[in-house]
Amino acid sequence: MSKQHSFTIEDQFYLDGKPLKIISGAIHYFRVVPEYWQDRLEKLQALGCNTVETYIPWNMHEPQEGEYCFSGMYDVRKFILTAQKLGLYVILRPSPYICAEWEFGGLPFWLLKDGDMKLRFNYPPYLAKIDRYYKRLFEEFNDLQIDQGGPIVMMQVENEYGSYANDKQYMHSLVDLMRKHGVTVPLVTSDGPWHDMLDNGSVQDAALPTINCGSDVKEHFVRLKQFHGEDRPLMVMEFWIGWFDAWGDEQHHTREAQSAAAELDDILKEGSVNIYMFHGGTNFGFTSGANYYDKLSPDTTSYDYDALLTEWGDFTPKYEAFRQVIARYTEVPEVQFSTLINKKAYGEVAVQQKVSLFSIADKLAKVVESPYPLTMEALNQPTGYVLYQTNLGKQRRIEDFRLIQCADRAQVFINDKLMFTKYDQHMEDKELFDLPDPQNELKVLVENMGRINYSVKMNTQHKGIKGGVIVNGAFQSGWRHYALPLDNLEMVDFSKEYVSGTPAFYRFELEVDEAGDTFLDFTGWGKGVAWINGFNLGRYWEIGPQRRLYIPGPLLKTGANEVILFETEGKAGDSIRFEDSAQLG
Repeated sequence: MSKQHSFTIEDQFYLDGKPLKIISGAIHYFRVVPEYWQDRLEKLQALGCNTVETYIPWNMHEPQEGEYCFSGMYDVRKFILTAQKLGLYVILRPSPYICAEWEFGGLPFWLLKDGDMKLRFNYPPYLAKIDRYYKRLFEEFNDLQIDQGGPIVMMQVENEYGSYANDKQYMHSLVDLMRKHGVTVPLVTSDGPWHDMLDNGSVQDAALPTINCGSDVKEHFVRLKQFHGEDRPLMVMEFWIGWFDAWGDEQHHTREAQSAAAELDDILKEGSVNIYMFHGGTNFGFTSGANYYDKLSPDTTSYDYDALLTEWGDFTPKYEAFRQVIARYTEVPEVQFSTLINKKAYGEVAVQQKVSLFSIADKLAKVVESPYPLTMEALNQPTGYVLYQTNLGKQRRIEDFRLIQCADRAQVFINDKLMFTKYDQHMEDKELFDLPDPQNELKVLVENMGRINYSVKMNTQHKGIKGGVIVNGAFQSGWRHYALPLDNLEMVDFSKEYVSGTPAFYRFELEVDEAGDTFLDFTGWGKGVAWINGFNLGRYWEIGPQRRLYIPGPLLKTGANEVILFETEGKAGDSIRFEDSAQLG
């Protein structure tokens, strides 16, 4: 057993009675394949950092209510132990809500099955679910707290709560639940330094307030001192050194290295820091979230964040600029990197097989019938797509067709022919068209683009069709549903019919003599999802700014590798390419 230590928050942070300046960097274990955890942590150590910070996503650890996952990419205990092996301290942020540009801000979709759910409030059914989750979660790492010989020095209560609400009873309830389930280390909160955020989100008798910002740190520290007094340490819990990208952005967001390094210097002169992000990683699968201000902005698969390490783990000029600043405040160690990572360009690979979704929907999902359309949540489906089908009857003119309360993106087909695509604010716009045949079938393929991870819209994140479908002024009844989380690709039967221009699956074989990191170039394709050997790499979309999907080498094997694309737009090329570099903007 490792030696037990004391960590306290007084006028400074103290480790065994000696002042400790926390120099931390954020790495989300759930955005990095486990084979690369040690590499990323070694590079954090080589920067001069003494601590790593990570969020904990509830929706990944309890994907269905009462069913838990702490293995593979979600083995948080292994990540913490890897950090400890390297001599790093750990800050955990195990709030039910994490934001993080992550699907639903880390909240599990099944919370929305409660029609009266009040997220992030002192709503007893919500707190009861957190209570049960915390009981299981903290079993993973309670014994890894610093006073028990582990590396965990602090944990956070909620996350940027001051920009959401000011329910102090809720915040105290979370503190009580954390203590109930074994948290003994000091607690912190983190909020923006603007408006009422610090006042709303802080519980000063139970947790140290810290701030999140990317610039003007000197003036924000003045505000923080005024708020919590001169006798408590100053910390930027999220020092934003870059930003994230949304599909449709004009270019990849970047931030110049020297201005960020100057702000870092200002922080370290007066306090402690957690660099957000040190290494961003990847929103694999359907894990990317979305923001909503004037319109829906779903996040890209890449979470590069213009961080100190790239999405694929390379050093950047910003890394070196930060290392020089950190060297003024602590000794920067020499680190021998233990993981050999090569990049490979495997070239062009041709399509080998293809099949239309409409030919195999009944293979991928058991049909669910209902008089009215059901949401994803009603179908017990977290993410992916839902295919809705109904019989529209005889040949006639449709003068009023509308999708009511439908999210997020819908493709409308009559007799398997695409009529139009609806998105976000235009979902309820009226459409006119003719039904051409004696009998006519309507299909609507609805995609969940990622539940909102921030702001006041979080309680309204039902996906699929919630309100209904208007046909000539009245709600259409008699629906068949195919839930398509697309987690069962082994059921895709490529011997069935393929019709060009329809949503379809495409299969490729990539021959590899030596596995290395590579990048799937989807030029010539429209929109969809890609898999390698059954692992969901995430979404692609021709609107950019991301142009290639990162594939970590550990996902490949020597010999034949199966690649599958689900292309929804019918915009299919004859091949895909695997390059040795990214293209983010």
